[in-house]
Amino acid sequence: MATQQDIDFTYSTMDRIFRQSMGETADFSGAMYNGNFKLSLEEAQAAKHGYMAEQLHIGKGSRVLDMGCGWGPFLSYITKRGAVATGLTFSEGQYKACRKNGFDVHIKDARSIQPGDLGTFDAIVSVGAFEHFCSYAEYQEGKQEKIYHDFFERVYNLLPPKGRFYLQTMAWGKNMIPVDALDANAAPGSDAFLIRLMTDHFPGSWLPYGKEMIFDTAAPFFNVIDYSSGRLDYIETTKQWRKRIRQFSLEKYALYLKLLPSFIKNKEFRYKLQVFRHKANQKCFERELMDHFRIVFEKK
Repeated sequence: MATQQDIDFTYSTMDRIFRQSMGETADFSGAMYNGNFKLSLEEAQAAKHGYMAEQLHIGKGSRVLDMGCGWGPFLSYITKRGAVATGLTFSEGQYKACRKNGFDVHIKDARSIQPGDLGTFDAIVSVGAFEHFCSYAEYQEGKQEKIYHDFFERVYNLLPPKGRFYLQTMAWGKNMIPVDALDANAAPGSDAFLIRLMTDHFPGSWLPYGKEMIFDTAAPFFNVIDYSSGRLDYIETTKQWRKRIRQFSLEKYALYLKLLPSFIKNKEFRYKLQVFRHKANQKCFERELMDHFRIVFEKK
């Protein structure tokens, strides 16, 4: 699994820049356009939150756990509906931001949580965290399926009978290339180059192989109620993120200047930021090297 240091590189380093670009409770996960790309980013994110709450039957008094809560966008949404929301994150920056905004958030590994830690919940969500649960080293050691199986078992133990779990995650797509072809020195813009950029930008993380791997490892514990591919939605989301991140504001560009010494002195830092310059995320989805799924599970 990605370590706290790995997660901090991806999320805490750019913490304030993300929030300056996309709001105090920045939603750094795929929105839900469902083909209507005239929606604003905020409208598409609200549509996703509404879908999640409806599918999980979240209402007043519902106890909800958000595994990988980010800066708290879904916590904010369901709190306004009267739910009792708890979040988990591995990012120091996200933790501090959530606490500052009054959310009940804990720095904790979602893979290790048990009923004795925070109790049980009426519904659980995990948006964008699942892709960090298995590292490349663990994949090489043949542990990926067991990691997912054990995670679903833990979620199962946290829910009541017929309790629901919403999972949103990236996955390797149908055009994923062989692992041994990944190469940071490959031709810029090539599949091998782009995927290597993505894996280096998310250190300690390796994606599941399609929805089939997810369904199979969840099958002992959950039935699938609904699912869809959010690949096209994710492409549009990344386009909107780029626009927001590049929009000028004095405070945001002052933050960029603070990163300049690291950019100049740290070769690894410069390399990892290439993922933005080459639009690696967007292109991987456009080429179907990666996919994106929204899945609603119900406890057996």
